[in-house]
Amino acid sequence: MIKYIAYCRKSTDEPDRQILSIEAQVAELEEHSAKENLKIVSFITESKTAKEPGREKFAEVLKEIEDGKADGILSWHPDRLARNSIDGGKIIYLLDIGKLLDLKFPSFWFENTPQGKFMLGMAFNQSKYYVDNLSENVKRGNRQKLRRGEWPNQAQFGYLNINKKIEVDKKRAKYVQKAFQLFATGGYGYADIRKFFNQNKIYNKSGHELHLDKVKRILTDPFYYGVMRFCGELYEGKHEPLISKKLFDKCQEVVKLKSRKVKNNKHLFDFLGLVKCGECGGAITAEKHTKYYKRTNRKAEYIYYRCSKKMGTCSQKYIDKVEIEKQLRENVLRASLPPHAAKKFLEWADKDANQEKEKSSGIVLTYQLQLKETEEKTDRLLEGYLDKVISPEDYQKKKNELVETKSLLNSKIKDIPTNGVEWLEPFQEFVNSALSAHKIARAKNSCHDLAIMAKTVGSNFFLMNRRLSASFKKGGFDALSVEAGAESATSQPPSNSYWLRDLDSNQDTILQRDVAYR
Repeated sequence: MIKYIAYCRKSTDEPDRQILSIEAQVAELEEHSAKENLKIVSFITESKTAKEPGREKFAEVLKEIEDGKADGILSWHPDRLARNSIDGGKIIYLLDIGKLLDLKFPSFWFENTPQGKFMLGMAFNQSKYYVDNLSENVKRGNRQKLRRGEWPNQAQFGYLNINKKIEVDKKRAKYVQKAFQLFATGGYGYADIRKFFNQNKIYNKSGHELHLDKVKRILTDPFYYGVMRFCGELYEGKHEPLISKKLFDKCQEVVKLKSRKVKNNKHLFDFLGLVKCGECGGAITAEKHTKYYKRTNRKAEYIYYRCSKKMGTCSQKYIDKVEIEKQLRENVLRASLPPHAAKKFLEWADKDANQEKEKSSGIVLTYQLQLKETEEKTDRLLEGYLDKVISPEDYQKKKNELVETKSLLNSKIKDIPTNGVEWLEPFQEFVNSALSAHKIARAKNSCHDLAIMAKTVGSNFFLMNRRLSASFKKGGFDALSVEAGAESATSQPPSNSYWLRDLDSNQDTILQRDVAYR
């Protein structure tokens, strides 16, 4: 008598998405086995798609057949056994070599004859065709949604799926915006952004804190400035952007900076790659030493920075980490703004911007002409792709560039009626960066962030006779450093009187003189 293994499968654990549940399949097979007087040695059930090979329970069924523990399979329909060519081929091969003697289905006829195996193969092919066709239909539907500017998947963090549309999550959106703003300053890492979310009780859907990989995906997703990235291709979205493209690009620069790894170093030294030797121009390297103190029975670790001397003879001596950190903080602090001064600058900038809103029509017209030109380029690119003049790779690369350009222009056109003038946003970013520099320079245990902020405000850092020098970036930081340097000649930080002196009486002149963003 043939011994059968009863195999039941459904594609998902969600009952409402499967017509016949596993429980219903088991009941049908038990009824069919009783009616046909079949001997069932075991029931094996599985909740996994058969679109691709690799089902563990199905492999267990085949192994028992090959080991001779059973010689027949009972299932609801052939599509429960296989929806791909590999698994279907294994079933037919076992029939060919005589390991599998029979197949029984309540909803399908089968005999172990050439005609029966032919019909079984047809059933497997039909099941595979159904899966392939369904996949193509889904892909085609997704492509059409993307062309219409609709996101076909679950809404991104900070958004919600409401009535088949992507709407802004009012609870989370403002914190996502703030996260981008904080990260763009260069003074905050992924862990800091996660801590910011946690402090404001912003968690994922399960109520747990965001994983660091999730935080990085948020900060690198163009969805937040209005562009959808799907399978490597960019599409214009109809959803409401949370940030500007300028802010997004600023964050990507920080991402690249934070992704850099120090090679061939056992320990991570915060200031490597930042400073060069002032005598020979060689790179500054670092060493870590451990000293044991007998009297107190303790070990202490010390870090020293020195010239690598790879450029030739150099007389420069080492400097310990504490001293270089102190000098670096002084330099960053010189190019910073304290909170009260930053607040004043932003208030005056907003006031000036409101007065210039009516003068922005000419700028808007220029951007509209550029936008029209970009759209024409997109149309010509598509024609070239359809005529097979352009390869798919070149088409996708160029199309992504044009989509980003259109997004940037649309953002500028949208911002001008709101902000009034183009200089306001970069000016605000500068003030916020100067404010972050002030906070980081005064914070404890912030060496990594200090190194990043140093690159934000300055360049050409040189170490000569254990003294650090730097060039501050033009457009604001250089002006702040010159005036603050004069005030701090006594090694004391600039006084409050400097930052606000003459500002109330002549604010426009101060803004134009110190920060040339107009």
